[in-house]
Amino acid sequence: MAKVALIGASGAVGSRLLKELSDRGHTVTGIARNPEKIAALPGVTARKGDVFDKEGLAKLIRGHDVVISAVHFVDSDPDMLIAAVRASGVKRYLIVGGAGSLEVAPGKRLVDTPEFPAIYKPEAQKGADFLDKLKTVEDLDWTFLSPSAMFVPGERTGKFRLGKDTLLASDKGSSISFEDYAIVMADEIEKPSHIRQRFTVGY
Repeated sequence: MAKVALIGASGAVGSRLLKELSDRGHTVTGIARNPEKIAALPGVTARKGDVFDKEGLAKLIRGHDVVISAVHFVDSDPDMLIAAVRASGVKRYLIVGGAGSLEVAPGKRLVDTPEFPAIYKPEAQKGADFLDKLKTVEDLDWTFLSPSAMFVPGERTGKFRLGKDTLLASDKGSSISFEDYAIVMADEIEKPSHIRQRFTVGY
């Protein structure tokens, strides 16, 4: 079992990751600005942390096997997060990515298509920038897991497809539930197979 530090443990995605990891018997330090909002689950310790406090964050995640970042890109700074992980000495770093940087055609990203909703563009662009930055990082074993276009609450079905840099879609569109996404992230912790890579999950 792994000792996991989960930044953003009270959020929509973070809370599903927290439950999946707890259910699998991992020990999780859930980190959030408001730790009282972190679910009380077996093996979970809630801690107060600020994504803009590099030293404080590094101290909280030191001693863990894995760090997961499950925070909005517009509400955080990739340089600060990467610096905090480096300062902590933890090598394994997983990021809840975005769909915007996935390709819909060779060389054409989802965020650059005319249909992409303007309201989501700032978040998508910052996520793409974060991925570009990670690609230059060689001293951390990072993984950037991009969801499909519709990333929403749903069921834990355990049925999904994995891809690399191309948006996954079917005749029902492009989607993945938070719950099934959490399965894939937990699997990657238990059996690392995308070191210094981005990959994606969808139905």
